[in-house]
Amino acid sequence: MTFYARMCSNFTLVQWAELLLRLVVAAVCGWLVGVERSRRFKDAGVRTHCMVACSAALLMIVSKYGFADLEVAEGVFFAGVRGADSSRIASQIVTGVGFLGAGVIYRDRKFTTRGLTTAAGIWAVCGIGMAIGSGLYVIGVFATAFIICLQYLTHRFNIGADRYSDAGLEVTFSRDGDADEALYRKLEEWGAIVTDTQIDKQQDGSMKYRLGLKLKNEIKGDLLNEFVGKHEEIISIKMTKVSQD
Repeated sequence: MTFYARMCSNFTLVQWAELLLRLVVAAVCGWLVGVERSRRFKDAGVRTHCMVACSAALLMIVSKYGFADLEVAEGVFFAGVRGADSSRIASQIVTGVGFLGAGVIYRDRKFTTRGLTTAAGIWAVCGIGMAIGSGLYVIGVFATAFIICLQYLTHRFNIGADRYSDAGLEVTFSRDGDADEALYRKLEEWGAIVTDTQIDKQQDGSMKYRLGLKLKNEIKGDLLNEFVGKHEEIISIKMTKVSQD
């Protein structure tokens, strides 16, 4: 009897449908986690998380049932399952998905590490797919809901250093003066922490300051306009905010 004939004889149509259902449920769970990431404009969004979860479930099914013809064992549901090593592929899924996580982790020009949460989410979705692929629906669905809740709660209620967001500030001064010192004092008054400073002298003699900031509270545009209005030597001012991972 061929391997395919043995599978057909041991699996009913309902059982085949249940294996296919595992792939669908895993993809849906990956989609739900990916929605949260895509709403924050992350590179790894819905499609990536769907593919990881569905692929992990597929590999888990292969790991459980794909080696059933290695040896024949009597008295089991599917002849040969007792001789199969279900951890053979499953153990490699966790390490193999690491290259996806490494692809979304990077360091920006301010030497701040980005993408760690997204990489951890891909790893978690891999685990969800493995759980559902092995038939542990309750664990997989609960992990999906729990991870989504963690993502939203940790972004809504920040603790410690997570309360600060990254921002960049570019200010161009027409001439030397005390406006730069006033700017630093005002930033301290606004609760901003200067983490990086770069000063460039332009060809027209103006000075451009590029500052990296940690903000506990958002600096409104009217505050910047009010400050510029008090210092005529400021040519331009621009603030860019970097979203949290």
